[in-house]
Amino acid sequence: MNTRTEPAATALYLADTHEVSNLSTELCDYNMYTQDAALREAVQREGGQWADGELSAFGQMTGSADYLELGNLANKFQPEFDTHDRFGNRIDLVKFHPSYHQLMKTSIEHGLHASPWTSPGPGAHVARAAKSFLHGQVEAGHGCPITMTFAAVPALRLQPDLASVWEPKVTARVYDPRNVPVEQKQGVTIGMAMTEKQGGSDVRTNSTRAYPLGTGGPGQAYELVGHKYFVSAPMCDAFLVLAQAPGGLSCFLLPRWRPDGSKNPMQVLRLKKKMGNASNASSETELRGALAWMVGEEGRGVRNIIEMVSMTRFDCMIGSSAGMRMAASQALHHCSMRSAFGQVLNEQPLMQNVLADLALESEAATTLTMRMARAMDNRANEQEDLLVRLVTAVGKYWICKRTPNHA
Repeated sequence: MNTRTEPAATALYLADTHEVSNLSTELCDYNMYTQDAALREAVQREGGQWADGELSAFGQMTGSADYLELGNLANKFQPEFDTHDRFGNRIDLVKFHPSYHQLMKTSIEHGLHASPWTSPGPGAHVARAAKSFLHGQVEAGHGCPITMTFAAVPALRLQPDLASVWEPKVTARVYDPRNVPVEQKQGVTIGMAMTEKQGGSDVRTNSTRAYPLGTGGPGQAYELVGHKYFVSAPMCDAFLVLAQAPGGLSCFLLPRWRPDGSKNPMQVLRLKKKMGNASNASSETELRGALAWMVGEEGRGVRNIIEMVSMTRFDCMIGSSAGMRMAASQALHHCSMRSAFGQVLNEQPLMQNVLADLALESEAATTLTMRMARAMDNRANEQEDLLVRLVTAVGKYWICKRTPNHA
């Protein structure tokens, strides 16, 4: 029997194959706000300088390693849908990872869903846009229900009797994810259901019908029957919906629960499979006699909901600009550490050209977005109001179109 030991050979077999070198590190534990010169300058320029300290504290939180991890977890563990509970009761329940709920809680407690409505004044939209821009760099999907809740307020105000009941809970800084009637909640979220298979964005072709339960008209109860092909955030507490009333396409507020405590028959058929935005549970639904109240004049549904659409377009500008900023930040961070051909990448002339292009487009998107925030703060001025109406559409189109290519 050979009892020889070969310590040198054994050590070779157990050795590490290589050392990790010339690579970047995680971009974390930095202040997203103070290290973003374009954003800081825009906040000052557009009238939000009073929020500088608040934004700095928020930027420190959103740039921390623990907080950035919430965004990763919310997309890694995607929402799951249950049509019924284990006893056979219809529940239409979407379950989210705790990280998603934490992101929602932060957004609502910091007023990203309502602060310009509850605390209007110079720079209110600017400060809110800057916070949304920072939070969007952590995770984009939860921004959908936050955006729609924010955008629903101007539409609800077209029907003062409904607004008096719903607006206090819509604007409250309380996040309550329970699937229970609104009467049991202090804070609620609002979604939107417009899209149908046959029309897409051409909502005038909608076939969903609204049947009056009484005399009909603004503020009155209807039952809705139809199909909605794309409903974002089906776990919201109520939805602004377009449907064909006897007098034409109209806007309605549809809650998930009826006032008597029974489940409103807005039934989720499935969650959508998407290439991105994975944490957000976009869905397809059927309305099977769902109770809803008319918002604004009958037959003026598009006009009544267009302000909500404008606000969501603006938030698409914010979210896509945030995506550009994070992409540029990652590229700049990586290229400040990795070397190639004898120099750190950000010292190589051709790479400097690439990085400059990325930074320039990111800063341009940020600048346009924050300029629109100032316009929203000054809509009493006719020129600023017209700017909002035009440039939210143009800005959403261009920035959203450019963001995937930029990344």
